[in-house]
Amino acid sequence: MSQFTNEDEALLQSMLRQLLQSVKEKITGAPSVECAEEILLHLEETDENFHNYEFVKYLRQYINNALGSVIEEESEKCTFTQNQSEVSGYDTLVQHVTKKTRESKQYREMMHALKNVMMVVVESLINKFEEDQMCNKEMDSKTKKKCQSDYYTDNYSDSDSSFNQSYTFMSQEQLQLLVEKLDPVQPKEVRQEALQTLCLAPPSDVLNSECWPNLRKHLTMSLSDPDEIFREKILRFYAKTFSSSPFNMTREVYTSLAQHLEFYFLSGEYSLRISSGLDVSNADTNHILKKVRLLNEYQKEAPSSWIRYPEKYMEEIVESTLSLLSVKHDPNHPASSDFLSPIYFLALMDIKAIWFKKWTHAHYSRTVILRLLEKKYKSLINAAVQQCLDYFEFCKAAFSKTSRVNDFSQQHSNNEQKFFYTGSELQYIYFVHSLCLLGRLLIYKQGRNLFPVQLKNKKDCVSLTDLLVLFTQLIYYSPSYSKEALTAHTDNYSPGSLVMEILQVFCDQTGCATDCLYTDAVMDALLKPLQSLLNGTEVFINCLETTLIDVADILARIAAAEDGLSVLLYGGNKSSAKENSPTAVHIIVQFTKKLLHDDISLLSGSELLQVVKGAFIFVCRQMYRTCEGLQMLIPYDLHESIGEAWKKASLLSERVPTPVTCADSTLSISLDSKNIALWEETLLDALLNFSATPKGLFLLHNTGTMSDCVNFMFNSLSKKHQTNEHEEFDNGVIVAQMATTPTAAVALQSSGFIKAFVAELWALLECGKDDVRITQPKSTPVDPIDQSCQKSFLCLINLLTYPAVFELLSKQDIPNKPMYSHREVPTDIINIIDRIIILNSEAKIHSLFNYEQSHVFGLRLLNVLCCELNTLLLLETQYKVSQVLLTAQEENVTEASEGPGDFIVDSLSVERNHVLVRINLIGGPQERILPLRALDKGSDPYPWPMFSSFPLPKCYLAEVPRKADFRQDKVLDKLISILQNPGGQSEWAEICRRQFCKIMKTRPDTISGAILAELIEKFVLHLSENRSNCYFSMGRYEAIDADVKKENLSSVQQLGIEMTVRYGKHLNLLKEHAENELCFVLMNCEQFLKQQQRAVVSSLRCLQGCYAGYDWFASSVFLIMSGDGEKTLTFLQQFSHLLVSAFLWIPRLHMSMHLPITTVESGIHPVYFCSAHYIEMLLKAELPLVFSAFHMSGFTPSQICLQWITQCFWNYMDWSEICHYIATCIFLGPDYQVYMCISVFRHLQQDILKHTEAQDLQVFLKEEALHGFRVTDYLEYMESLELLYRPMLLKDMRNIKVQNT
Repeated sequence: MSQFTNEDEALLQSMLRQLLQSVKEKITGAPSVECAEEILLHLEETDENFHNYEFVKYLRQYINNALGSVIEEESEKCTFTQNQSEVSGYDTLVQHVTKKTRESKQYREMMHALKNVMMVVVESLINKFEEDQMCNKEMDSKTKKKCQSDYYTDNYSDSDSSFNQSYTFMSQEQLQLLVEKLDPVQPKEVRQEALQTLCLAPPSDVLNSECWPNLRKHLTMSLSDPDEIFREKILRFYAKTFSSSPFNMTREVYTSLAQHLEFYFLSGEYSLRISSGLDVSNADTNHILKKVRLLNEYQKEAPSSWIRYPEKYMEEIVESTLSLLSVKHDPNHPASSDFLSPIYFLALMDIKAIWFKKWTHAHYSRTVILRLLEKKYKSLINAAVQQCLDYFEFCKAAFSKTSRVNDFSQQHSNNEQKFFYTGSELQYIYFVHSLCLLGRLLIYKQGRNLFPVQLKNKKDCVSLTDLLVLFTQLIYYSPSYSKEALTAHTDNYSPGSLVMEILQVFCDQTGCATDCLYTDAVMDALLKPLQSLLNGTEVFINCLETTLIDVADILARIAAAEDGLSVLLYGGNKSSAKENSPTAVHIIVQFTKKLLHDDISLLSGSELLQVVKGAFIFVCRQMYRTCEGLQMLIPYDLHESIGEAWKKASLLSERVPTPVTCADSTLSISLDSKNIALWEETLLDALLNFSATPKGLFLLHNTGTMSDCVNFMFNSLSKKHQTNEHEEFDNGVIVAQMATTPTAAVALQSSGFIKAFVAELWALLECGKDDVRITQPKSTPVDPIDQSCQKSFLCLINLLTYPAVFELLSKQDIPNKPMYSHREVPTDIINIIDRIIILNSEAKIHSLFNYEQSHVFGLRLLNVLCCELNTLLLLETQYKVSQVLLTAQEENVTEASEGPGDFIVDSLSVERNHVLVRINLIGGPQERILPLRALDKGSDPYPWPMFSSFPLPKCYLAEVPRKADFRQDKVLDKLISILQNPGGQSEWAEICRRQFCKIMKTRPDTISGAILAELIEKFVLHLSENRSNCYFSMGRYEAIDADVKKENLSSVQQLGIEMTVRYGKHLNLLKEHAENELCFVLMNCEQFLKQQQRAVVSSLRCLQGCYAGYDWFASSVFLIMSGDGEKTLTFLQQFSHLLVSAFLWIPRLHMSMHLPITTVESGIHPVYFCSAHYIEMLLKAELPLVFSAFHMSGFTPSQICLQWITQCFWNYMDWSEICHYIATCIFLGPDYQVYMCISVFRHLQQDILKHTEAQDLQVFLKEEALHGFRVTDYLEYMESLELLYRPMLLKDMRNIKVQNT
């Protein structure tokens, strides 16, 4: 454009004119110049033809020519920098390039040239416009008189936009003359003519003129003119001003109108009374309503613009409004209480106080309003509170009589026009307005600070709690609507519905709910009808069923919040909860049980009875789906009551008669069957939600409805093609809990859930059904597991815990078909293993569309599964996984003329190498070295040696330092002395525990090897000799011959022994022939425990013989005893008498006669429904962020903890920390198992939060060892947990033998 010619100028002018012509309608429709500018600035967002305008195309081409090279250069630089620093992101790149381009010299030159050019073009256009105007001037003057006659034809239109009306522009002198003519002393005709002329002038010119103050004064006085038409024209002028002038001008019009009304209501000529009612058809009344309506319309619109102007402008409007609404008669006046004040008129116009809602929405205006209310206009709040109190008293007085209190609330929803309001209707309208205003006010902290308030006719102040109790009581006196009316009225003005709206908003606001709802007084008010029905006392409630449903709704919302749940469970003051005054949870669950048993006589036969039942079951569900809530509900056996109710409903649904020919009876039967089906689903959903916690899942099993609940869940998920995030998290948690127990895992399989899940996974990995159209090719995955498959991968990890794997895969052979179709979709887990993990044939490889991606997925899945050692032993013994992987590695080599070829480094060989090292090497974070699964940059991208046969390369074995001989320690000597000679000390066990803690805190390394063996051996010996310490009955057992053959053990045990011995030798703990010693121990343990097992007939595979997994605890003790089989067996026999053995030694209670038959038949171990349950409960209390992270990941702490505990933290901790874990639980008690897991989560908190964000929490927790965790570092923390939780935990742990609920 530096070579700018006349042709360019003409071209640009035509293009710019075209653009302006195209957007002419949008610009002329704008109410102000500022709005027109905004429209042009955002034209690209609003005009779909924006990029088709020639002017826009010209500009784009020009910018590309001027800056194209700069943008390309900066893009290349930025891309290179990102590759170096491994920072990515399209948005970051765009921002960087934009910034650099705008800082460039070329950009500055371009903008300078463009500005100069456009100035010339615009100036030319303006000159041409002025020439056109001069040419048309003569024509305009000829039609001037006609136009003026048209101006004076006032149609009183409400459409007052400055762009669609004609204006007469006036000078200051003309305006001054108009002001003088509008003086009230002037004759009527003169004033009317002046007002007519004023209406033609642009409002902005009038408001900006010097004579506006005098004009405002005259107009305000003229609003009281007896001539109705004259008053109407002034209001038209005000309306036009409001719609077409900026806020800084309209505020003066508003304040003048508000002041006029205030003076009018205080004047002697106003005489309307509440008792006389209000006739809106009366001319004077109608005129007042028009003025108030004009104010109210402006009140609703002003907040959208006042933030752009000084605060004092907004404050003027607020203060004038509050001043008007505060107008009252002199208190000494005999009719002061009957005075129809301005707020009644405003309530008629805006019954739900929308104006106040808009004014308090933004902090900018809310601060001013609440400050003025506090300092000058608190009488407004007092009056609103008083009105609510008066209405409540009126309702109470009229309760037993036929009352017309509710007439307005029922009639207001009708479309019939109303011309007269009675005094009681006016009072009701003001009550609704007051209720809505107070409801909005209490949302904000500063608004709540206005309480308590002192009322004139009350001795005591009305506190915030008093007001909330009043609101709650208003629910009970809500009008009794018919069922049809409840469904027909969409805009209900009954007290109950209004209060419900307010309380529902309060429940959603944390601070507001805490201050307003979470108090004992409000809870008592909410629970009052429940208490009355439970006690059998007289119930003074208008509509019992509706009230109960409303109360349940609020209670459910309260229970959904953490603080609210705490109030329901422990009362408003958790620390001072008293037994003689039961907390809300007890009342709610007792009432719910009575409802389920149809034991509430007042509700018998009610059409809404099932709705009431469902509402209160949902309240209980909000509580029992949390660990702490379930603890409170367990004594009431609510799960049994719900289960029985479902069985009754299920029987009823089977008995629904066949429809006959009569249409009415067919409809009735159809409705009955629908209601029964809906009731069944409600009950199944309630039962299903018990499985959100470990103990709840155990209780669900005892109801016998596990399969039905899983079927219901699967059907519900199948129907919902889309779920919200909250439901998705909940479903993930429930499936993760279920997969941890064998019964639920089998139910998931039989319901079709696993089949559907596998099919969906296969569609993502390979291909879907034949009828699925592919509209575009899939993108090539760049991550080991593509983002589209990540969710399914995590779900599969959640699902495949060892209990589930054993039930689904035990004794299942791999298909190994000779041929696989490309369209053959797997149907269960064994097919997934066959198709993408154990790829041991060409047929399997060729059957995959995406061989590499699918196999990497399978290997990653195998890697996670094998982190659970029992699963590893099962897969290895049944499917020889290691050999399959070694064979694949052996085949993945380069061809060499001489000798073996080199391993080909690709994604599959790297994955296989990692899995092979992981599954064949036991050790904690400092005891083994796992190869990375990523390539390095440089000449040697993969420095880790690959192998195709055993043994493993030594580089993967970390060097274990030899234990130095520790010099004797006084505290240790004292502990050993006490253990060797307990003597007659009554508290010797407690003394031992204290000494043990001292050693752990000062010299933890001494508790290892022979010293550790001696300590636990002596301590357990003395405990087991005292019957009071023995939890399990003492029996006699003689060991079988020492010459035990390894072949007598199962293949899982044999492989477990090999791994244990290999690990022990690596730690320098075992010598030669250790295998035979360990065989002796395990065989004897199996025989010893079998004597204490009961016969069980069950379809569960885990209950069809000996313990399904390997005995990792017995193996750990064997290593502690340095491979001495006799000492190990003796210790285990003595240890088996103690309570702690139930939780440390998992096989100890397998099918045990010490447990109730229902517990044994469930296949659920006490470690799950007791230890893991309390781990989740304490985690939520102690580490809420970690607990939330688990929930957001759809994963459960109980699942990973059960894995840690079952394998005694093998592969997760170093051997020294495993020893400390075992010793700590033996010395300090079984509850320390729970505290240990909480300490681990505390140690991992930051990592857990990070991996939750990365959406791979399950993978991290299962694959990664506990780096840096030392038991001694968290011993003090565990002691602090003991002080808080030991009584509760030990009580429940001791109750496992009688856990019949």
